[in-house]
Amino acid sequence: MGVVGNQLIFGVRSLEWGKMASLRRTRVAFCLDSFAIGGTELNAVRTAEALDPDRIELFIFHLQTHGPLRSRYERLAVSMTHVPIPNLCSPRTAVQGMRFARLLRRRNIDVVHSHDIYCNIFAVPWARVLSRCFIIASRRWWYEVPRPELVMLNRWSSLLAHRVLANSSGVAELLAREEGVPRKKIVEIPNFLAESAFELADEVVRVAKRRAWGLPDGAFAVGIVARLSPVKNHALLLKAVAQLDTRFHLIVIGDGPSRNQLEELARKLRIEARVHFVGEVVSPDNLHQFLDISVLCSLSEGFPNSLIEAMAAARPVIATPVGGVTDAVTHGVTGILVPFDDPLPLAEALRMLEADAPLRTRLGEAGREAVRLKFRQEIVIEKLSVLYEI
Repeated sequence: MGVVGNQLIFGVRSLEWGKMASLRRTRVAFCLDSFAIGGTELNAVRTAEALDPDRIELFIFHLQTHGPLRSRYERLAVSMTHVPIPNLCSPRTAVQGMRFARLLRRRNIDVVHSHDIYCNIFAVPWARVLSRCFIIASRRWWYEVPRPELVMLNRWSSLLAHRVLANSSGVAELLAREEGVPRKKIVEIPNFLAESAFELADEVVRVAKRRAWGLPDGAFAVGIVARLSPVKNHALLLKAVAQLDTRFHLIVIGDGPSRNQLEELARKLRIEARVHFVGEVVSPDNLHQFLDISVLCSLSEGFPNSLIEAMAAARPVIATPVGGVTDAVTHGVTGILVPFDDPLPLAEALRMLEADAPLRTRLGEAGREAVRLKFRQEIVIEKLSVLYEI
């Protein structure tokens, strides 16, 4: 069946463990780098919220203390433990590693699930050496880890883990081909969407939201929902919009280190009146529904939450064919794919879709149906729960 996750025959753990696990809920420890808003962090908290508490007893270990997503874990009333590590090489980190392993044993944790790179590097080795837990590492990114030593340490942690989760077939292939992780260890479990992502507001709410973002009535709204960082390649989209007429307005949802540079680029391109930087928006609504077209023009992606959220809102999407994007978008069927290094094809795709409302509807409806079939919450969460319980 290949790398792509679909080896749910993971081998049988010890009979002793199996008898113990059958008498109570499976105790799972999530290890989190942060509570920030990002694709990995959002997927982790959504997973925590979706797990069946009658089957899974959840414990949270976190490296950072604060962030906008912390309150969502607190509402779950789960055990939360801060693991303060100053850096990965500090002697204090070793002290915290021994404390972490001791807590795993004391709380009879069955499964340690690390969700991001720093927790992979910290939690996986300590749990493997000093506990009897079943250990799951994660790779949810493409190539964007900036420091070579982190790549090396993460590869070592992946080899130590019992299983490594990949959130797309492309990432799964990278694990096998470039990190040398045995294919039998790799499980593909994609990001998922709660049913609320498919719920759409009425037209009154839609108009009000667009006006609040500064859109004039009658504007054609192109939008991107992504962290403002170089890997998301917002500059390509600004350059494409600069080639279009004044009906096109761009909504930029998100914040990050590239904001000032992108605002300056909008001024340089003389489109600042048509580009609306609305910042980071925390909302129960699927924000893509308030746009006419959603764009994701990244240089690199593991598997993009933003893209499948746009598809769930029946928005036509334009994306670059990098990483896990092609797991979600079939060119010409559920969206449009364009190069990541040339604004002209992106501008042409935007112009084509603006001029062809029936095509926008067909792409939007096909995308919505595709993500409902592949990335619905209950399908993905059941697959993950079975992995925890084996």
